[in-house]
Amino acid sequence: MRFVKGHSTENDFVILPDPDGSLELTPSFVAALCDRRAGIGADGVLRVVRSKAVGRDDDAEWFMDYRNADGSIAEMCGNGVRVFARYLVDAGLAAPGELAVATRAGVRAVRLGPSGDVTVDMGVPEVLGEGGALLGGRSLEGLRVSVGNPHLACQVTQPVAALDLTREPEVDAAVFPDGVNVEMYRPLGDGSVEMRVYERGSGETRSCGTGAVATAVAAAHAEGRQEGTWEIAVPGGTVTVILDGTTSFLRGPAVLVAEGELRPDAMKGRPTG
Repeated sequence: MRFVKGHSTENDFVILPDPDGSLELTPSFVAALCDRRAGIGADGVLRVVRSKAVGRDDDAEWFMDYRNADGSIAEMCGNGVRVFARYLVDAGLAAPGELAVATRAGVRAVRLGPSGDVTVDMGVPEVLGEGGALLGGRSLEGLRVSVGNPHLACQVTQPVAALDLTREPEVDAAVFPDGVNVEMYRPLGDGSVEMRVYERGSGETRSCGTGAVATAVAAAHAEGRQEGTWEIAVPGGTVTVILDGTTSFLRGPAVLVAEGELRPDAMKGRPTG
């Protein structure tokens, strides 16, 4: 089983080429792959499969089958879709320029060259109202935003580096029945924001693309507007979010760093196929 390892602002992924849809990934195998001691190590897995091979009728040749580090299925991953597109171009499966990628949250339009940053149209973020969480006994208030997957973006006043994210923020399961990614952000002025995130199914990650979009939406909402360009600084680097009142765009790096061959027999939860 071949694999490629990639990341976007240090939000890292194991890429599994499976164009004909022959693999049936189990949650335990995905978790084993993402284990940073007994596996390859990653925040999630990107299975590269043709849409038709998995019975989808999307207007896109390729489907991003994204799994969180614990093996659970996710609707969307903004950093992952950029890495996914970079892999397609690098592997000769798509040409540089404009391409469409199918996800569980819908088809996303991606723009990229042979190298450099990748831009993805993330669609229209949906503001769902206010929400709250507890972090180490401290109450956080934020904005609930859907970017194809659920987010709670909470503004804080102290530097985000001071926050303790060793434990998952507590949220009301009745409000977030499918779980939620929780972002803590601090505005720095002039459209700049610093952010940390605790992702459902993965824990704290170095970056989150959909979380960056949700944070930009929350920061704009706090200023009473819906448009603007935001530079989101995360522990793994910086991404740019553009809100134009119609849709949202996420721009940032997507880097492939390694490739090789897995030994599935040495891992728990061996996949079928």
